Amino acid sequence: SVPLGIMTSLSLRTGASIPFVGLGTWKSATGDVEEVVYQAIKTGWRHLDCAADYGNEQQVGKGIKRALDEGICERKDLFVTSKLWNTFHAREHVKLACQKTLSDLGLEYVDLYLIHFPISLKFVPIEERYPPEWTYKAGDAMPQGLVFEDVPIRDTWEGMEEVYEAGLAKAIGVSNFSASLCMDLMKYAKIKPAANQIELHPYNAQHTLVKYLQDNGIVVTGYSPLGIGSYVPLGASGKSVLDEDVIKAAADAHGKSPAQVILRWGVQRGTTIVPKTASVARLQENLDLFNWELTADEMKAIDGLDCGQRYNNPADYANYPIFA
Repeated sequence: SVPLGIMTSLSLRTGASIPFVGLGTWKSATGDVEEVVYQAIKTGWRHLDCAADYGNEQQVGKGIKRALDEGICERKDLFVTSKLWNTFHAREHVKLACQKTLSDLGLEYVDLYLIHFPISLKFVPIEERYPPEWTYKAGDAMPQGLVFEDVPIRDTWEGMEEVYEAGLAKAIGVSNFSASLCMDLMKYAKIKPAANQIELHPYNAQHTLVKYLQDNGIVVTGYSPLGIGSYVPLGASGKSVLDEDVIKAAADAHGKSPAQVILRWGVQRGTTIVPKTASVARLQENLDLFNWELTADEMKAIDGLDCGQRYNNPADYANYPIFA
């Protein structure tokens, strides 16, 4: 478990530091994201979690540029993650996709580049449609409009290694990978994956996978760390983990918000987290996780909320059960 105080980052296998808390930019409206990124950097955030598929990397880049131009920090102080989309899995398309991301972000390199999903879809040229999203033709229904491409992960990973060797990414990793996929990847990877970004919150704690990754030097990043919130506009319904009694009790005991308790639980189990917020006040609150800690009993009670509840499962929307 992570000690108190100044340890606000973890080390990747490359030796680089990844801050424990990153700003998630998924579903950040393109009109707001530049301002949110700028305000986040101004507030002290140094880790930004991006992806081609979020359709807002140009705006993220403008927010970064504003902060750098004002001298709030230098590029070397920031940790920027992006992700390779499913349509760029062929080895010869990986660098192309990464270069497009860098061009949109206005950066010479990303600190971490991840394979977004272990799902390979038919290539859509950048000049035709970008981001290409899931279906081969724009506006087609899911899952009927999906066109899969038989690209083994090994081919994609060799493309990722080329991106690393070219200096376009300082570290490479994966996202939404199961333990067995990681085990296989570790057997042939010349450059081992530095991280695996997975859905993690108290309802989907994935204790076994987290332990496997940590035991094997793969940093764990938890997306959707507060659970259902981002998925309600997509049709998700059900109880919010923020309303659980054990969360509220811990919040009361520490004089913190329920969200801070859940985020602290994520950090205290040694995982990095990428919460999303558009509120400047909450930007401050979500960073206030390091000068207090949950008790062992509180951690155990929150661990006990795990029920395997996933909100992002391609089995549901793509008929492609990667987590089965």
